[in-house]
Amino acid sequence: MAFRAFYALPVENFSTDTGQHTNAVYGFTSMLIKMIEQREPTHVAVAFDLDTPTFRTQEYAEYKGGRNKTPEEFHGQVDLIVKVMEAMQIPTVTLDGYEADDIIATLSSQAEDAGWEVMVVSGDRDAFQLITDKVTVLYPKKGISDIPPMDSAAVEAKYFVPPKRYSDLAALVGETADNLPGVPGVGPKTAAKWINLYGGVDGILENLDSIGGKVGESLRANVDSVKRNRRLNHLLRDLELPVELEHMVLQHPDRAAIEELFDALQFNTLRKRLFDLFGEEDAVRETEVNAPAHQVVSEAAALKEWLAESNQLNVALQLVAETAEGGDDAVGLALVAHARAAYVPLASLDAEAEQLLAHWLSDLDAPKIVHDFKYAYKVLSRRGFELLGVVDDTAISAYLIQPDRRSYELADLAQYHLKMSVAAPDAAASGQLELGLTEDDKAGPAVVQAFAALQLSEHFAGQLVERGANQLMGGLDLPLSLVLARMELAGIAMDAGALDRLVDDFTVTIDAASSAAFGIIGKEINLGSPKQLQAVLFDDLGLPKTKKIKTGYSTDADALNDLFAKTGNEFLVQLLTYRDATKLRQTVEGLRKTVADDGRIHTTYAQTVAATGRLSSINPNLQNIPVRSEEGRRIREAFVVGEGYETLLTADYSQIEMRIMAHLSGDEGLIEAFRSGEDLHRFVGAHIFGVAPEDVTSEMRAKVKAMSYGLVYGLSSFGLSKQLNISVDEARTLMKDYFSRFGAVRDYLRGVVDQARVDGFTSTIEGRRRYLPDLASDNRQLREMSERAALNAPIQGSAADIIKKAMLGVAQELESQGLKSRMLLQVHDELVLEVAPGEREQVEKLVRAQMGGAADLSVPLDVSVGVGANWQEAGH
Repeated sequence: MAFRAFYALPVENFSTDTGQHTNAVYGFTSMLIKMIEQREPTHVAVAFDLDTPTFRTQEYAEYKGGRNKTPEEFHGQVDLIVKVMEAMQIPTVTLDGYEADDIIATLSSQAEDAGWEVMVVSGDRDAFQLITDKVTVLYPKKGISDIPPMDSAAVEAKYFVPPKRYSDLAALVGETADNLPGVPGVGPKTAAKWINLYGGVDGILENLDSIGGKVGESLRANVDSVKRNRRLNHLLRDLELPVELEHMVLQHPDRAAIEELFDALQFNTLRKRLFDLFGEEDAVRETEVNAPAHQVVSEAAALKEWLAESNQLNVALQLVAETAEGGDDAVGLALVAHARAAYVPLASLDAEAEQLLAHWLSDLDAPKIVHDFKYAYKVLSRRGFELLGVVDDTAISAYLIQPDRRSYELADLAQYHLKMSVAAPDAAASGQLELGLTEDDKAGPAVVQAFAALQLSEHFAGQLVERGANQLMGGLDLPLSLVLARMELAGIAMDAGALDRLVDDFTVTIDAASSAAFGIIGKEINLGSPKQLQAVLFDDLGLPKTKKIKTGYSTDADALNDLFAKTGNEFLVQLLTYRDATKLRQTVEGLRKTVADDGRIHTTYAQTVAATGRLSSINPNLQNIPVRSEEGRRIREAFVVGEGYETLLTADYSQIEMRIMAHLSGDEGLIEAFRSGEDLHRFVGAHIFGVAPEDVTSEMRAKVKAMSYGLVYGLSSFGLSKQLNISVDEARTLMKDYFSRFGAVRDYLRGVVDQARVDGFTSTIEGRRRYLPDLASDNRQLREMSERAALNAPIQGSAADIIKKAMLGVAQELESQGLKSRMLLQVHDELVLEVAPGEREQVEKLVRAQMGGAADLSVPLDVSVGVGANWQEAGH
């Protein structure tokens, strides 16, 4: 079933940030959840084969010998499935010398003897011999989604024999999957006729002389094969197993283990399905929510009194908002301080109360706790309030403590850390407010949410100190939220006409490529259909086969580019042009939809998505705007300087990750390259290939560049070979030569993993930790995933911290120097600013100073700056 899951789901769509493929794990677990949901079993167990020899292979060495080599991407996924089963508290059973089928047959017989109804899920037809009135086999027809039940009637209808005689039929006909050859010339109908006439293989062998013709001769010549097949395909039902039936009782999954494992595997949707299926393990375990009683405060006197009595106390603030055109609109605030709570309905405030609230919200000396400060700042700013003085954002605190966690929603954190059931903050928002909810209806949930934030803040305080994250919280990530909020509110101006023209141009390219492609093959097809493309490429055009997948041969981007490199086929030229233009048009159409009424795009920066500390851009994702192709660069031309400003200014770091690698490793060769100002990859290539720098070819340089950056990401020789389209041996030699020339890099990469294994975490230059408990796991796949994460976290994380420090510095300097210029975007290692008239030189100087001084490394931080009327023109 794991193999079926592997081939049913595209391997390229299922992998973690650390490069571990997970399609088999996902598919297997998804299928099991669906089975449990549909069949409602009381007991569940999963059996696996071992890699050790079985009694079958000892008797017949060619048993299962015809199978293809296990795909590299499948390796380790069964171990991860076992880990998922452990977290789900479902026993996995193996037995040395025997197959999973024998284990299932034994459990099936034991359960049947106990009077149970049994469902066997198997992709092996040998399981049909187990079918009785009490035993049903669920046999997948297509992938892992179509799994109909096979009972006695279904087996007889398909194979013309009852289930108990299926192994006799397979003995005569053979089984390709097991490499068991059948009797030549004997098909299922002939074999079934003999079985029904003589009562099975034993009866047939007793009546050999009664069977005439060529098939009779063939049978007599292959008696030993038939006997052997029957011995090998007959499932054993009397094994001594390490598990009893009562151990198979379906239990509630271990929530903490599932949370940790599914975080590592990045199975967010599957996690929800699993917990939706099982529900909460035990309602009584939840802590009762003892939020203080609240008062509705709308008059100035009452608000003044409440704030005065809460003076110097941390006040947790929860925003109540409703969806409105142009963005969410703040309608109320819940405030909780110690044992006191208030709800402030914003629409009911008089002028004096509103002024009082505005003063308190912006008071730096009034300490506030907010969950998702950036969102609250933006929504309140639309009503004319400025939220300052925030000392804790519980989403960021949780992220610093657990950077690999999949969700930092208030309700999830309260449930996980406090065992407190809290409605999601938006439960009383949007449409529900239109149903006529009273102020008290809005206030109740909001007060509970504010109370939960206050409790979480207290819960996290000690952990932040213990994990060395309090400095990051107060000195970097929380102040950055304010900078990001202002950037998101500012947005970046768009040239609507340019976007329209791009859509038109890409449409023309798409239509021209389609027509040319159809002309080449002499017919029209759907160029987006993998099935139709397979028929054209491999049948009509007879091109070399690509990677085998379940539905035929791959037509994904990598496969088609490889095919084009090998053949140069003109149809592929047009197909790739069509695909590129279609993707670019989708990007532009997505941008066009997100242009706000002010003519600007306001992306959202997520601070708690990447475990390394990197920011993510969403709605729309501006970090995904292509820059390498000419057409992609045209999209950047649509990002323009806004009205009232003189120019856009871009500034980015050159090779920051490699500079951090040089600093952390202390490798003198790399440090020398950066200090001398030479082209890094040409310098490294000269050392590796033993040639002068000027003799390093572009191909050599490309290989070195891919490897250098690959090392930062924990790239293996197999991964490098795929990336560069070279053999694994050549990739291995390349890495060996690299490390022989740059030994300090090798020592650093080994040392960082070893140290992380001792500490349980890695650290960036600024002290940002990533906890990796699976470095000590006995599960090889989880351990290797953690090792790859340990390799890249310090380097990627340090780069993220450096750009964040630079952003803080730039924002502070713009403000302190009284400049009107402003920061608009952060894209990877690049900043985009909008420069006010007459401020260009001053802004460029402060940007260079703040970015260049954001870290004290053993090599210089190289900052490139450019200006222009649009983002592309301002590039450098």
